[in-house]
Amino acid sequence: MRLIIIALPLLLIKFYQWVISPMLGQRCRFHPSCSHYAIEALKTHGLAIGGWLSIKRILKCQPFHPGGYDPVPEQHDNKHSK
Repeated sequence: MRLIIIALPLLLIKFYQWVISPMLGQRCRFHPSCSHYAIEALKTHGLAIGGWLSIKRILKCQPFHPGGYDPVPEQHDNKHSK
């Protein structure tokens, strides 16, 4: 079910990777790139949290942030549900 919900955002990111990104060239200051980060965040955390993590990551992409290695945080199990 989660894959169905995130299908459109994933399709838009893939379109960006295949069509727009090659025209812009290599510009990402992070590893993994912001688009790869967004795909992994959506697949790991779902639309709401993964989308929020992706937006936060894109907002970091500016000249005053050093960049570098910035992986998607691991998904933590909810300790209150059994």
